Amino acid sequence: MPRFTVHIRDEWLAVPCKDATNTIQWLGQEALKRYIKNKPDNGGIKDVKDAQFVVRRCQGLGLLDTDDTIEDVLEDNDFVELAVQGDTMSTDFIPCQPGVSHLTAAYKESAEFLSLDGNSLTSTDLVNLGRGLYKIKLTREAEKKVVQSRELLDTIVKENKVVYGITTGFGKFARTVIPVSKLKELQENLVRSHSAGVGNPLSPERTRMLLALRINVLAKGYSGISPETLDQMIKAFNASCLSFVPEKGTVGASGDLAPLSHLALGLMGEGKMWSPKSGWADAKYVLEAHGLKPISLKPKEGLALINGTQMITSLGAEAVERAEAIARQADIIAALTLEVLKGTTKAFDSDIHKLRPHPGQIEVALRFRSLLDSDHHPSEIAESHRFCDRVQDAYTMRCCPQVHGITNDTINFVKNIINTEINSATDNPMVFSERGETISGGNFHGEYPAKALDFLAIAVHELASISERRIERLCNPSLSELPAFLVNEGGLNSGFMIAHCTAASLVSENKVLCHPSSVDSLSTSAATEDHVSMGGWAARKALRVVEHVEQVLAIELLAACQGIEFLRPLRTTTPLEKVYELVRSVVKPWMKDRFMSPDIEAAHRLLLDQKVWNVAKPYIDKYKTEVIPESRPVSPTAFSLEPPVSQRKRCRHE
Repeated sequence: MPRFTVHIRDEWLAVPCKDATNTIQWLGQEALKRYIKNKPDNGGIKDVKDAQFVVRRCQGLGLLDTDDTIEDVLEDNDFVELAVQGDTMSTDFIPCQPGVSHLTAAYKESAEFLSLDGNSLTSTDLVNLGRGLYKIKLTREAEKKVVQSRELLDTIVKENKVVYGITTGFGKFARTVIPVSKLKELQENLVRSHSAGVGNPLSPERTRMLLALRINVLAKGYSGISPETLDQMIKAFNASCLSFVPEKGTVGASGDLAPLSHLALGLMGEGKMWSPKSGWADAKYVLEAHGLKPISLKPKEGLALINGTQMITSLGAEAVERAEAIARQADIIAALTLEVLKGTTKAFDSDIHKLRPHPGQIEVALRFRSLLDSDHHPSEIAESHRFCDRVQDAYTMRCCPQVHGITNDTINFVKNIINTEINSATDNPMVFSERGETISGGNFHGEYPAKALDFLAIAVHELASISERRIERLCNPSLSELPAFLVNEGGLNSGFMIAHCTAASLVSENKVLCHPSSVDSLSTSAATEDHVSMGGWAARKALRVVEHVEQVLAIELLAACQGIEFLRPLRTTTPLEKVYELVRSVVKPWMKDRFMSPDIEAAHRLLLDQKVWNVAKPYIDKYKTEVIPESRPVSPTAFSLEPPVSQRKRCRHE
């Protein structure tokens, strides 16, 4: 028999339905009957039949027509919200974070599994787990280590040994011994009291990442989690039953205590939880709807669930993956702008960069050559200014390899730290089953990812800073030789005037966000935690900086494509024409003023989905193969990817 969970004001009610041909009106009235039954004043509702209400699905907030039949619009175990006329929106009903959520919008349960062993997860894997592309299972070796670790803890408890966090209190209470009969209560109290975060909940994707990463750390076998509890966590992840985790409240030592406590609280059946089926609801109802039971904490398990750097690291993994994606697409966008502004490729000559051989700089210069080299990709735009009298370009074009290059090198540095952190045991105390002892240490301190993510924000911001200057050059007729603000009938039309202002505002915000958080520390926990990393804020602001960079480059991409409109019928190189065609598949040319935000969002989505990179990458790869074949013997000029001057067909700005 189908059953539905209905939220009315401050209560969740289970409503069975024997006949699915009944209407939504019937479901609402049945729920109201149950609601007023135990209310002294009937909840202020005089007559159920006369009550006016609206019903909506918790997932997606879609309103339901009261005349529709239940079988047509709901599935068994669906969660719905009923709002009585005159009521404001329930304070218990929590919307998801602003922005499109892949899980919220169109969640499809994955049939593929990713095996976790605590040692081989990557930032790319973690982001894909957040997107719902995989379910989780443990390797046999990981299962074995978890069992061995737990057996040692059970022995410690059985022998009444005094061990921090297992048979004692926490932090300042480390010397307070707890009776065996209260060890379960000790762990539950730990989770409840530490669930003190504030702010908006993490999005479903980010909560999935957080949960997956905590499972990966526990799978290493040094935390003392029981196989039963870890299995319940994996089942919750695979069902996308995700706890309400506020984004603020961690100082990054002793790990991310507040957010990880909220994560554990939902798994205990307390607080709020989200699933694709239920939307936000009480955790106990969400777990029950998916056939899951709340976890029951054994000695040390509460501490095992909440001690570590997984909040910093999971958000950091998303930040570094998105930074990597936008950095390589920034090279393509800048190359397109250079073409529109009739710049030269001379500054990208390989011999120049061989003299300052930073890996990122060399790679960026090569990408520019692969997109603009006139011997490989004839360009009518380039040919049109072959004999111009300019000698060199502005720094925003000429110095892209140097500026973009250090961003790439920094991203690689940060990614190495994040991937190490992803596969590190970061809780306390550590359980060494092979040594038969537990050891207290400081692996929970978030300084490593905090410092790295501060570096990331500073480095990636520069992509937006230099991009905004290129947007200025595109919009300024004294610098571009194009119509002011890239539009005809200037004055009647404003064109890209305010789009450039938006880019400038985002760059200015980033300047403040790039102030490092990890240089700060406040003593907490009665001076027990007397130096902290502030890594949670480092991760959150790094993500915000990356998003701003994506948006600024989306504006430059639109502006560069608009600039091409004024150079037609001349065509640019083949790979850049492909990029232009991609943009024009989602955004029309700017013939006269129109609502611009959707265009910026469409371009931003192209960058988020890495479509600009995917269009250009085959040409970059082909250029590398043809110009620097692996079999070519090394010679004094082997590193020069440009042919000798005498053999060049075009010599721009020479």
